[in-house]
Amino acid sequence: MADELNATQGSLLGFLHEGPKTGWELLQAVEIGLSRFWNVTPSHVYRELQSLSERKLVTAGQREARDRRAFSITAAGRRAFKAWIAEEPRPEQIRFPLLVKIWFGKHLEPGALAEFVEASRREHEDRLRLYEEITTTDPHIAAVVDFGVAYERAILDWLAELPTSLIGRSPLSRGSRVPSPARRVPPGSPRPR
Repeated sequence: MADELNATQGSLLGFLHEGPKTGWELLQAVEIGLSRFWNVTPSHVYRELQSLSERKLVTAGQREARDRRAFSITAAGRRAFKAWIAEEPRPEQIRFPLLVKIWFGKHLEPGALAEFVEASRREHEDRLRLYEEITTTDPHIAAVVDFGVAYERAILDWLAELPTSLIGRSPLSRGSRVPSPARRVPPGSPRPR
């Protein structure tokens, strides 16, 4: 049965191990944790909950206010999740839209690529701050958060090193910052809280 679960279905079953949740609550759980590592949209959540319900891996509770229903994982859902989580993960696929723009950058107007790079830098700085604020006692979640911190720092370093000749001007020309070497913590080391 595990080979029938896709990663979105598996992650939803994983969240439901913690107790019943509505589709909205599942979306919030994804947003707080997995959203930077796994793309799950509202339509994915509701479509997959319907599929899981049809397969009797979850049960839907009574409709509540605003037509919300809490879903609970069934015994069959727990078995399917256990089999799915034990499978080796598939290789990751990088989806980084800025890389596509840089690839074809010679077709852009002067300065456009620098603007894209600057917007990306701001976004990655925001993400880094979010990751650095996460506290958890779960070592599994901490390992994923450490990956997020290391990833965002690596992207910021890469953006800072893009040649001026490639993007027309330095993406740091507006007084922006890259995390200083003094702030960097090796992956796996305790982060300041």
